[in-house]
Amino acid sequence: MKRFIIIFALVAIVALPFALRSKRAAAEEHADDTVVIITPHNEAIRYEYGRGFQDWYRARTGRTVAVDWRVIGGTSEIAQFLEGGYVTAFQNYWTGKLGKPWSAAVQAAFQSDRLAADAPPGVREAREIFLRSAVGCGIDLFFGGGTYDFSKQAQAGRLVDSGLRELHPDWFTDDVIPRTHGGEEFWDPDGRWLGTVLSSYGIIYNRDSLRRLGFAGELRSWSDFADPRFVGEVALADPTKSGSIAEAFENMIQQQMQHRLRALQAAEPAVDAKTRETQAVREGWLAGLRLIQLIGANARYFTDTSQKPPIDVAAGDCAMGLCIDFYGRQQQEAVRRRGDSERIGYVSPAGGSAVAVDPVALLRGAPHRAVAVAFMEYVLSMDGQKLWNFRPGTPGGPQRYALRRLPVRLDFYRHAEWRALRSDPDESPYDEAEPLVYHPEWTGALFREMAFVVRVMCQDTHVELVEAWKAAIAAPEPARSRALAALQDMSAVDYDRVRGAIHQALSSRNKADEVALAGELGAAFRRQYARAEEIARGSP
Repeated sequence: MKRFIIIFALVAIVALPFALRSKRAAAEEHADDTVVIITPHNEAIRYEYGRGFQDWYRARTGRTVAVDWRVIGGTSEIAQFLEGGYVTAFQNYWTGKLGKPWSAAVQAAFQSDRLAADAPPGVREAREIFLRSAVGCGIDLFFGGGTYDFSKQAQAGRLVDSGLRELHPDWFTDDVIPRTHGGEEFWDPDGRWLGTVLSSYGIIYNRDSLRRLGFAGELRSWSDFADPRFVGEVALADPTKSGSIAEAFENMIQQQMQHRLRALQAAEPAVDAKTRETQAVREGWLAGLRLIQLIGANARYFTDTSQKPPIDVAAGDCAMGLCIDFYGRQQQEAVRRRGDSERIGYVSPAGGSAVAVDPVALLRGAPHRAVAVAFMEYVLSMDGQKLWNFRPGTPGGPQRYALRRLPVRLDFYRHAEWRALRSDPDESPYDEAEPLVYHPEWTGALFREMAFVVRVMCQDTHVELVEAWKAAIAAPEPARSRALAALQDMSAVDYDRVRGAIHQALSSRNKADEVALAGELGAAFRRQYARAEEIARGSP
């Protein structure tokens, strides 16, 4: 009898998930078609676009479709997963079907769009064969993330043209989805990725916490993050783990470069424009890093996921956090639904955040190519665009969640009759009075290097940085100014060194070079912070 009870319990445990599964999940198992999508998008977006596409697809084709979402983390984890998947798949193709020997040189070459002129013919052949192949990793689409992540995947050869530009040429015009806006690319000229929704960056803050800390009014600029009253109150994500947060830091640096350029234009109008720009870029780089350093000094933590700071700010665990715009708006929405609408604020600093896009892309070797292209078509159609910013329950809007995002299609904002249906009717991103114009030639090639420097400067050395910052805050003048000067010495990471030695180390195929560089820079910053603390405490 005892044995029967144990067996019955085990059977019940195994059977329970099947008994409780939703009717929708059961139906999807028997769908006519399938599309597999890897994404960093949250549950709300996955739910609404999964449901919306199923309805749209059935109306168009008369067939049912299952959306198989693959959620493994942020864009950094997705990049690692895709690289591993394609390396394995191409190695099997290269050695199995073609019967060729595999090597580290072949592995590096087939993923590189910049082969050395003296590369052996067999190595060069690997790249050519891969780009002609339909080698895949079992996934159809990459949906969500930043343009940097998609550009890297395109350069590696993992993204292919979906043909959507030829299918809908009227969509990819200045009047609908412009090629560029404010210096940012909105779609790839070779069709390998297409922007689907706009994003910018800003500050989410808790008004109750601000009052507790003695800060009157609202937050308005990135420099508010560096206020000495906010030590231990700022929520940040690791820029080497979150592409969106790295882009936010890049925006801060770009804004400082542009501030410096305008100041030099006013002070030295006769100076050659190129010379002036070069000076502004180098000085703005240093000013941007100094601002980020003080923001880091105020940080309570650096998390691996950019979704955590808005949650902690709403809970009152932190006074403010850096986040992508829709995370801020969605947290506002969640608090509003609970009846406390005024507690959480969100601001994208004027002139401090460029408007970028989250793309979608068809992966090489997609096993369900036709369905994947249909999903891309749906997301970029006006039916799909409405989900981003219509209120739940409105005609054509989301069913359950207010996504609080801004559609990429410019013609969406021309429909005045939709204002009453929108979650953010006053938002018109193409008409911003003071947009940040992004200059990719200034920092675009140093994106990874910038994130690395910020991590070492603020995160790896956080304990020492915070102690030095607290000591400087408490010190009287002139010790305070002297301590801050020591704290903010950026000679080890100036613009030219980052473009030179730091870029070279991070570009090395030997991971040990990056580890050694992190150790070297970390030790330099720790010595610097220790010296700043000594000065603040009265040491000559």
